[in-house]
Amino acid sequence: MNYLYTMKKRTTNNPKGRNKNVSEDRSKRSGFKTSGSYYKSSGKPGAKRGESKPFSSEKSKTRSGNTAAKRSMDGKIRLNRFLAQAGICSRREADTLIETGVIEVNNKIVTQLGIRIDPQQDVVHYGGEKIRVEKYQYVLLNKPKDFITTSKDPQNRKTVLELVSNACIERIYPVGRLDRNTLGLLLFTNDGMLAEKLTHPRNEIGKTYQIEVDQTIQSGHMKMMLEGVELEDGFAKVDDIEYADNGTNKSGAVITLHSGRNRIVRRIFEHFDYKVKKLDRIRFATLDKKGLPRGQWRHLTTEEVGFLKTL
Repeated sequence: MNYLYTMKKRTTNNPKGRNKNVSEDRSKRSGFKTSGSYYKSSGKPGAKRGESKPFSSEKSKTRSGNTAAKRSMDGKIRLNRFLAQAGICSRREADTLIETGVIEVNNKIVTQLGIRIDPQQDVVHYGGEKIRVEKYQYVLLNKPKDFITTSKDPQNRKTVLELVSNACIERIYPVGRLDRNTLGLLLFTNDGMLAEKLTHPRNEIGKTYQIEVDQTIQSGHMKMMLEGVELEDGFAKVDDIEYADNGTNKSGAVITLHSGRNRIVRRIFEHFDYKVKKLDRIRFATLDKKGLPRGQWRHLTTEEVGFLKTL
């Protein structure tokens, strides 16, 4: 999730999150090698311990306490997670930086592990430079057909990012994906914590689709979908399914499931030899398509973002 944060004179394209462009002098001054190992020098690394009062909180827990890195209801995350997402180093290495005394929060040296900060309010410095965070953006798109969910396509096909290119100045990314021929709701954000929450299987975030197939959907097949079927990549089941248009459309169905596996809805119906003519995601988590025309986008409201974070 390194795309969430940017900082001056740093690059974050190292796959392990370590910044190899930090100068040798700064590495020695901070007492931390860019390779990730601790540098034992004769002098004290970073700012002197007596220069400012360490930033601390009596309510903060140490590593031996609560190790969860999820964003809390007050919007705070652990400092080591913030540093890792900014591309400075791994979370384990961030703990070493904190203990070394080279990280400042709101102009106070931090040495205590487990400190939680608000990325939107607190100011963090490392090596004399401010680690800046972009404003979080949340954009909902009603995806049309023939757009692929990727940032770049070697075949020069149309991508969903083209549709939201003028939504904000921050760089946003799709939460999950819809295949080229699938329509419907697609969320974009630069809030990596929320994106991870909405896509991780353990959270079982619901998605609702309306599907049209080439023949009448047998009620027995619908029952089997509820009980679960064995696909080539494992067991799959739906949470709910009913005929579309209040039961009057027998070749259409409204289906809800929480699985995020690739093309899972299409593959479930293809398992019973149905040919999918149209697939439209009409609901994602707590979001729906009401008032959002095909091909258009809108920003989420503060209330909608709040609901998503409580899931």
